[in-house]
Amino acid sequence: MNIVIVGAGVMGRGIAYVSALGGYDVKLADLSKEVLKDAEAEMDQNFDKGISRGKLTSSEAEQAKQRIEFYTELEQAAKEANLIIEAVPEKKELKKNIFETIDQIASQDCIFATNTSTMSPTEIGSYTNRPSSVIAMHFFNPVHKMPLVEIVRGLETSDETARFAEAAARQMGKQTVVVNEFPGFVTSRISCLVGNEAFNMLQEGLGTPEDIDKAIKLGLGYPMGPFELADLVGLDARLNNLRYLHSTLGEKYRPSPLLEQYVKSGRLGRKTGVGVYDYATNREV
Repeated sequence: MNIVIVGAGVMGRGIAYVSALGGYDVKLADLSKEVLKDAEAEMDQNFDKGISRGKLTSSEAEQAKQRIEFYTELEQAAKEANLIIEAVPEKKELKKNIFETIDQIASQDCIFATNTSTMSPTEIGSYTNRPSSVIAMHFFNPVHKMPLVEIVRGLETSDETARFAEAAARQMGKQTVVVNEFPGFVTSRISCLVGNEAFNMLQEGLGTPEDIDKAIKLGLGYPMGPFELADLVGLDARLNNLRYLHSTLGEKYRPSPLLEQYVKSGRLGRKTGVGVYDYATNREV
């Protein structure tokens, strides 16, 4: 099966990596050659780490690498796709443009998935002439480590499309849950509330980021603290999600003023070297 991943950022390259390991032929598409080069380099590092940790053989890694191709032209990549997974930032117009484009290019039996964590697969399906073939496949960061794919059905998503998405995710080595659309789905609604409240507590002077993260991890059993997670996914991405949830679900999702300040200042997390934590010190968090 041919899978096309649209967007070679953090999530797109991760989805491409697990898709190739799952045995799929993968085309990773992005407008930027530099982003594609960075994606290839990062995936090579992950293959090497998998070999060194005994999770992959050299042969398995090499075969998976050979299954991945890189494209700057979406039209060229998407023509023979069986599944297209969009993995671009949570911006409505950007997603709309992509789905309108692939709807004109891809075969009629191609399934379309969006990796959105909050946005409506029903609305995204309306950008196409095949809403029954559109679904959300919400992967988690880092994709190669996180076991879940949250599969979200839109209003018109067919049973066949849902089964197809489940089977594809499981072939990638993932576990799945299938839920019906509602803003934020399951995981993002909870994660955004916890993360936003952590910023409110920090703003109130309740404790240091380290102590708040430690309390959540040791007291509630979370594998990562809310600030560690926010820095990993990107404070700008977290803010975008909160703004969407605030507009759709109401006041309890109003973004913390401190989070707004961090994003305005360019403190976006690991990808910029500083977020809640300063990664220039190379301190593990």
